[in-house]
Amino acid sequence: MKTIKMLFLGVMAAFAIAGCEDEPSLGTPPTTADAEFTYAPTAANPNVIEFDAKNKNLIAKWDFGNGTSAEGPTVLGTFPLKGTYQVTLTVFNSGGSASTTQTITIAQDDASLLNNALYTLLTGGSAGKGYKTWVIDSTRDGHMGVGPNPSGTAGDYPEWWAAKKNDKSNTGLYNDQFVFHLKGFAFDQMTKGDIYINSGQAGNFPGATLNPKTDYTAPFGNQMGQNWTLTMGKDTTLTVSGKSFIGYYTGVNTYKVVRMSENELFLRYTDAANSQLAWYIRLVPDTYPVDNGGSNDPTYTLPIDFESVEPKFTVFGGSSYSIISNPKSGGINTSAKVLETIHGNEIWAGLFVDVTNKFDFSSSKSLSVKVYAPATGTMRIKLENRDNSSEFVEKDVDITVANQWVEVSIDFSDAAAGKYNRMAMFPGWGVANAGTFYLDDIKQK
Repeated sequence: MKTIKMLFLGVMAAFAIAGCEDEPSLGTPPTTADAEFTYAPTAANPNVIEFDAKNKNLIAKWDFGNGTSAEGPTVLGTFPLKGTYQVTLTVFNSGGSASTTQTITIAQDDASLLNNALYTLLTGGSAGKGYKTWVIDSTRDGHMGVGPNPSGTAGDYPEWWAAKKNDKSNTGLYNDQFVFHLKGFAFDQMTKGDIYINSGQAGNFPGATLNPKTDYTAPFGNQMGQNWTLTMGKDTTLTVSGKSFIGYYTGVNTYKVVRMSENELFLRYTDAANSQLAWYIRLVPDTYPVDNGGSNDPTYTLPIDFESVEPKFTVFGGSSYSIISNPKSGGINTSAKVLETIHGNEIWAGLFVDVTNKFDFSSSKSLSVKVYAPATGTMRIKLENRDNSSEFVEKDVDITVANQWVEVSIDFSDAAAGKYNRMAMFPGWGVANAGTFYLDDIKQK
């Protein structure tokens, strides 16, 4: 018996040694010294600080302590408001990570650094209350939905399923409020005590119960004093901190901004439990009439020439617009008034208008518009069902002449009749900050 026991222990030791020999080496983790950094105000603005990592051979991620972040060995941090901030650098390699934190003091406010068009849309801006409360657009079709991840060729919209109005009542979804503050980039999630969560997250919420409308309702308290971060680029993303999230919970708190305007925040996000799914949620300000697509908004009939009627447009992507005296009168357009739009910092920036009657192209097959562009490029026109944004058709046209009025026309004869009652225009499509455009004489012909 003793011999068998010794043989068994010898075999186990051999396996243990073999197992140790097969374990990969992860390398030496970084030290605190590797995470040291220096900083200094830039010459242009003392509220914009340049941070420099000591070890530039490691992955470097920065938390500026004001709700914003960055990545890279040398970065700029923007601090619009005076105060004391804890700035943390974390460096990574295959062996692990290390962090250091330093305190910086900003002496004075610089409100000009808050004049970001997207900040203003999200929070109401420094000229308003300093914060803005958003809610789920519950009585509008398509306020929540799901589609493929990655998105299909048709773009970011819930092509697999979209909720009808009030589809998720009594789930804990519609009574939530999401408050974005400009000061300190603070974020508050107010839940009224419960939330609506994906079934894949039920195990993370004690007390979660299966809801008759599928998925789970779970007890969850307010998440106050968190932060929001907008990361702008080809895909602008919105991240909220801590345990907070926006809308229907799928295990993530970073959202792609599909559209943002004064009265709409339309987000796309992934599913932590199923990487093949992309979820969508549409929000509106709590002061906005929740009425299945904004039927209280004014609508207009084509043609639109801006002479006797100045229609209301909605901008997105950081664009702005105004109706002004024609500053480029001549050539094919000597009319008195035109629409001026300054292109936002998003490549998808533009503006839309709602029409009274849904389009029918059975006889008048095209839409045309006069354009004065600062450069040649592409203009996109998109027709959408304002009650269900997953129903749309969009086409591009080339602007081949710059700094001159031209009329462009797009054939929409293949668009379904009686479906689309919103017209969106994207001058300077695919280019960020594409400049100032003038538009006039929007017609169907």
